[in-house]
Amino acid sequence: MASRSAPVLRAAVRAATATPAATRSFSVLARGVAPAAKRVASAVVPATQRGIKQITFADETETVYERADWPVQKLQEYFKNDTLALIGYGSQGHGQGLNARDNGLNVIVGVRENGESWRQAIEDGWVPGQTLFPIEEAINRGTIIMNLLSDAAQSKTWPEISPLITKGKTLYFSHGFSVVYKQDTGVTCPSDVDVILVAPKGSGRTVRTLFKEGRGINSSIAIHQDVTGQAKEKAIALGIAVGSGYLYETTFEKEVYSDLYGERGVLMGGIQGMFLAQYEVLRKNGHSTSEAFNETVEEATQSLFPLIGQYGMDYMYNACSTTARRGALDWAPKFYEANKPVFESLYASVRDGSETRRSLEFNSRSTYREDLAKELEEINNQEIWRAGKAVRKLRPDYKGE
Repeated sequence: MASRSAPVLRAAVRAATATPAATRSFSVLARGVAPAAKRVASAVVPATQRGIKQITFADETETVYERADWPVQKLQEYFKNDTLALIGYGSQGHGQGLNARDNGLNVIVGVRENGESWRQAIEDGWVPGQTLFPIEEAINRGTIIMNLLSDAAQSKTWPEISPLITKGKTLYFSHGFSVVYKQDTGVTCPSDVDVILVAPKGSGRTVRTLFKEGRGINSSIAIHQDVTGQAKEKAIALGIAVGSGYLYETTFEKEVYSDLYGERGVLMGGIQGMFLAQYEVLRKNGHSTSEAFNETVEEATQSLFPLIGQYGMDYMYNACSTTARRGALDWAPKFYEANKPVFESLYASVRDGSETRRSLEFNSRSTYREDLAKELEEINNQEIWRAGKAVRKLRPDYKGE
């Protein structure tokens, strides 16, 4: 779920090439963004093909594929003989399916008949018997089988699904989990089909929202098997079709390792742990709930983190007071030393399959939904997040939850 944002790159490039008058500012903010913008601008090498660029991320040069090379008409022509069969209609199925449909491709959905996903699909305009089918029928009708079931469901249903993935079809994933950890999941791909991956760096809801805004999410692509010699081109085209703004290459292994690692680390698990620890120390030392929340979460999410996302860490530091900068520079190495061993342990746990086995065990329980709801309710009831509900209501743009 780590993100490289194409819109941010383009914005930084525009900032770097603006007229001199626009950069002659004595404000700390203006001075802070200029070096970052220039670094990004110098990283872009003129492309030899429209929509394909060589971009240097820090010290490594990578090829990225932009949607400029795949306008809607080209997508429709490329997939004119294909039927995209989305298996599963959860977060990614919803976002990717609707985007591909809006791009004019032939898309059908396969889910358990009359289940909750079936009802949700109907609400989104999928028509039973025309574009909505039971899983087996959808796979038989499809040429590109997009397995977007949950990781646990992919493992559970693979014995029934696998024989239907016949020669000539393409097998598509949005997560490398099932394929990489095949010893635990039982998902061994047929040897006579292309097996590809398009992994949007965000939730399916975000995939849909950014597409509707005309922006597009960034995604990674990977090839597990290339039987036809066209797997990579197909992956790029599908990545654009489902709503990506640009794509970069990875492998199934690296995608799943980085994804599981990031989610358990700073994207979700780590940030919850650090927020809670800082908040509890403030409360223990007599600070009010509102002050503790504002100094821990609100200022981070509403003021500082957006600056990091838009311009970089150095820009955010430059935007703060001299006292804040000095303290942050002094304490960052201490947090680094304290956290590095935890992250090393986490990556090892991902790589050796421990996290996979834990996820499969929990998510395969008959009481999965009830157990998950209980854990999430515990977080919801923590004082820090109960305080947050009151703080959010004070925002000028608050529109309810």
